[in-house]
Amino acid sequence: MAIQICGSLAFDTIMDFEGRFADQILPEQLHILNVSFLVPALRREFGGCAGNIAYSLQQLGSTAWPVATVGVDGADYLARLESLGISTAHVVTVPGLYTAQAMIMTDRANNQITAFHPGAMSQAHLNALQSNPEVTLGIVSPDGREAMLTHAQQFAAAGVPFVFDPGQGLPMFNGEELRELVRLASWVTVNDYEGRMLCDRTGLSPADISMQCQGLVVTLAEHGCDVWQDGQCTRIAGEPAAEVVDPTGCGDAFRAALLAGLERGWTLQRCAEWGNRVGAIKIACKGGQNHDLRALRGDFV
Repeated sequence: MAIQICGSLAFDTIMDFEGRFADQILPEQLHILNVSFLVPALRREFGGCAGNIAYSLQQLGSTAWPVATVGVDGADYLARLESLGISTAHVVTVPGLYTAQAMIMTDRANNQITAFHPGAMSQAHLNALQSNPEVTLGIVSPDGREAMLTHAQQFAAAGVPFVFDPGQGLPMFNGEELRELVRLASWVTVNDYEGRMLCDRTGLSPADISMQCQGLVVTLAEHGCDVWQDGQCTRIAGEPAAEVVDPTGCGDAFRAALLAGLERGWTLQRCAEWGNRVGAIKIACKGGQNHDLRALRGDFV
């Protein structure tokens, strides 16, 4: 069995700002904002939602198939995925464009400012899902706007249950489009901020959304998550982290555990509990693909 992961492959340039953004920005001067942040620490990581989710899924014992695009500079990323045992058969190289790039700056309160260049990701809709009986589950995570719409429709047409994870791509869609994506999806997952935006744009409450699919999961950082099913909410307590190092990729790690549990037929609540645990492990490591989950693999048998 395999899980198709529709989303971005990107290079993340991660910078650590030792102060707080709030101390550097004057609210009354936002209309003429001109700020500079000194970032003593900088590193480049493999990232993107599809890459991050595939990385964690593979460690948890699932077969992850990223469906994504890279640019002319993507050879190193493809080689890394293959070295991890992750198939790149469904990744397309787009000539003339760079692989998507994210520039992420994190302050000491774990607030983040991100600049994102889509590059090859803007052509992801040309990478159609291929029908395959091995595929039993999927996810539509942040990607090019047209790709997210197209892949959701293709999953639904093929009868493959999938998670709709709009993430930072949510503002690209209007209310009608989001209502259709919710209708097509088997499950929906968002963080607290995205959840409020989803409800605002669709005119639906969390209870309403949960009635249109098999479940809605709203992550709440260290406070855990809310699992909505059939209009009812269950709070899943957060998992304490040994150390808070870097929040980059925590949501992707959570979604990987969610998918691994769904593949095994677990209840949504149990999947969310493991999502919290995996997210707590990831936040203690820098980057989105450096944490080690192999010790948990036996729990996913």
